[in-house]
Amino acid sequence: MSYDVVVIGTGPGGYVAAIKAAQLGLKVAVVEKRKTFGGTCLNIGCIPSKALLHASEIFAEAGHSFDTLGVEVGTPKLNLEKMRAHKDATVKANVNGVEFLFKKNKIDTFIGTGKVLGVGKVAVTTDEGTVHQLETKNIIIATGSDVAGIPGVDVKFDEKVIVSSTGALDFDKVPGHLVVVGGGVIGLELGSVWARLGAKVTVVEYLDKILGSMDGEVSRQFQRLLEKQGIVFKLSAKVTGVEKTAKGAKVTFTPVAGGEAETIETDVVLVATGRRPFTDGLGLEAAGVVLDERGRVAVNDHWLTSVPGIYAIGDVVKGPMLAHKAEDEGVAVAEIIAGQAGHVNFDVIPSVVYTQPEVASVGKTEEELKAAGIDYKVGKFPFTANGRARAMLHTDGFVKILADKATDRVLGAHILGYNAGEMIHELAVLMEFGGSSEDLARTCHAHPTMSEAVREAALGTFFKPIHI
Repeated sequence: MSYDVVVIGTGPGGYVAAIKAAQLGLKVAVVEKRKTFGGTCLNIGCIPSKALLHASEIFAEAGHSFDTLGVEVGTPKLNLEKMRAHKDATVKANVNGVEFLFKKNKIDTFIGTGKVLGVGKVAVTTDEGTVHQLETKNIIIATGSDVAGIPGVDVKFDEKVIVSSTGALDFDKVPGHLVVVGGGVIGLELGSVWARLGAKVTVVEYLDKILGSMDGEVSRQFQRLLEKQGIVFKLSAKVTGVEKTAKGAKVTFTPVAGGEAETIETDVVLVATGRRPFTDGLGLEAAGVVLDERGRVAVNDHWLTSVPGIYAIGDVVKGPMLAHKAEDEGVAVAEIIAGQAGHVNFDVIPSVVYTQPEVASVGKTEEELKAAGIDYKVGKFPFTANGRARAMLHTDGFVKILADKATDRVLGAHILGYNAGEMIHELAVLMEFGGSSEDLARTCHAHPTMSEAVREAALGTFFKPIHI
C-alpha cells in the first residue's frame, strides 16, 4: 500500500494534518491504536472534561444564582449517571465526526499500533496480530502525550482511588475528599468539577503559585476566587508519597524549603502533574530519529526530524501541549509536504483554563516582559464595571493588556472572567496583525457585552478607560 503521507496518531494534530493533506490532493492514510479516532483530546481529555465542566457549572449555578435571577427551582439534585451519559454522548459525537471526515476526504484508516521501520516504511500491527506494511513518501508522527506521574515517586494508578485525568472523568460517585497533586490546568479543571458537585478538594502544588507560567497577578486573583469556592491550596509542597489505604489513600508532602512532612488522608487522589511525550514502541531510534533531552522528537523549524521524510507535530515535539497548537502544526506540515509555505506563529497561541471563571491568555506575561528588559505599559478593566457582567451575575475577574511602551504594539493579554476563552481571540487576531492597543480601543464594540471590558482595557493601555 503506497501513500504520499502516513500519519501515526489521530489526535487534533494528526487528524487535522491528514485532512489538510488530503484536501491538498495527497493520498493519505492514518494509523490509530485506539478503537476510535480523536486521540486523548476527544476520547479522554479536552472534550469529556468540557462536558463535565459545563454540566457541573449549571448544577452549581442552579444551587446559588437561579433564585437571585427569579428562577425558583429549589435545591438541585445531582444525577451523576445522566451527567456521565451526557459526557459519553459528547465524546461519541466528536469521534464519529472525525471518522466521517476521514471518509469524506478519502483517507484510508488503519486501527493498530504503528511502527516506523525506516524511511518511507510503516508497519501497523492490529490487536489480532495482523501486520499491514505501508509505503509512503512522508511520515508524520502525531502520537501525543501520556500521563507524566510524579518525579521520584512510585505512583500506582488503579483509576479508582489513585487516578490520572482519565479516571477523574469517570467517578461513579462524588468523592468525599479529593486531593489533587498539581495546580496546573488539568488539576484545577477537574478539581473544580468535583468541588462543584460536592467534594472537598485540596490541591497540593510544588510551586509557590498555581498555573505555573501564567501571569502572576492573574494567578493570585484566580486562586482567591477558587478559595472562595471552597478549594484548599497547599503551595510550595513537594509530594513524597502517594499510596492506597484501607479507607482510601494518603498523600505525604514536605515544604519545598524544608521542614516537617505532612500527610493528608483522602478518598481519592488525582495525580495531575503534567504529561510526557509519547514515543514508546514507535521504533524511532532504530529508524535514526533523534530525541531531545526531554524525550521529545527533535525537529527543525519545518517540523522535519533528523530523518528526511519523517515529520513530527503536537505534544510529541517542543512547545505548549495544546490541541490547537497541534492542529496548526498539522496544517503547516501538510502544506509544506504539498510544496506550500506552512507556518505557525508561536507568539500568538492562546491558552485557556476552562474553570468558572475561565482564565485565558495570549502572548507575554508581565514576568516575561520584565525578564526580557522590555519597557511596557499595562491597561486593566474589571468586570465589576461591566453592565452585561452585572446583569448575568458574572462580575468576577478583569481584562489585562500589555503593550510596548514605545510602539503601543500589544505583546500580551490576559483575561480572568466568565467566557474568557471566547473573548481572548480578538486579542489574538489583533496580535497576529501586529496591532496596537489604540487599534483595539478605537474599534466599536457592541453594547452591552462582556467584550466591552476588552475594549476598556485597551483604552486604559492607550490612554484612559471611559467607564471607571
